[in-house]
Amino acid sequence: MEKSFEIFSIYEAQKTVFATYLLKGKANYWWEAKKNMKTDDIITWERFNKLFLEKYFRRSMENQIELKFLELKQNNLSIAHYESKFTELSRFVPEFMKTEEKKARRFQQGMKQLIQNRVAIIELTDYASLVHNATMTEVESKQMHKERDKGGMKRKRKLPKQVQSRGSVISGI
Repeated sequence: MEKSFEIFSIYEAQKTVFATYLLKGKANYWWEAKKNMKTDDIITWERFNKLFLEKYFRRSMENQIELKFLELKQNNLSIAHYESKFTELSRFVPEFMKTEEKKARRFQQGMKQLIQNRVAIIELTDYASLVHNATMTEVESKQMHKERDKGGMKRKRKLPKQVQSRGSVISGI
C-alpha cells in the first residue's frame, strides 16, 4: 500500500480514503460498519492501519512472525536469499528496524559465522553497505573454496602416481 501512496503521490490526509476504496468483501463490510459508527474522530492512516491489523492480523500471528524474524539465520542460504527473507520478515517488526544501525546489527547477527567475522572487522553501521560487503565476502569465500578444491584435486591426481612409483621401487627390491 505504501508503494501505491508513493506512486500516486497520495497525501497523508488522503491515505485512508485511498486504501479503503481498494477493500473488497468482508474487509469492505468491516470498514463500512467501522466508518458508520458515531464518532467525531477522523480516522488517520495510522489509526486505520492499526484497526485493520488488529482485525485481520491477530497478535498470535504477529508473535509467530516476530519469533521467525528473531530466529532467522543465514545457514545454507546465499546472502541475497537471506537478505530477501530478512527484508520480508522485517516489515512486521518495525521496532527492530528503527535505525540503520539496528537493522544492520540484526542482519549481521544472523549471518554465517565466517562472513560475520570478516564483515565485523569493518564495523559497518549502514545496512546497504553491510549487505554489499557481506555479498562480496561470500563471493570471495566461494572462490577460495573453489581454488582450494581444485588444488586438492590436483594433489589427489598426483598422489596415485607417487604411490605407484614408490610401489614399483619397493617391489623392485
